[in-house]
Amino acid sequence: MDIQAEKLELMKLLLNTNNPSILESIKIILKKDKTSDFWDKLSSEQQREINNADIEISQGKTTNYETFMASHR
Repeated sequence: MDIQAEKLELMKLLLNTNNPSILESIKIILKKDKTSDFWDKLSSEQQREINNADIEISQGKTTNYETFMASHR
């Protein structure tokens, strides 16, 4: 079954239930899924370092692996 069919099946089940505890459980699961982004768990310093690295890469400020390793041996 593809993802869209799964979603439709879940919607049908959700619409047919009158059990508040089931609805609350589903709400908790879906909210938890939205808040589980690893980025939010990084410190501001870690986020800044990643953003700086992304900028350096986009500006072509990179070194190939062999050159990097040769300078650290």
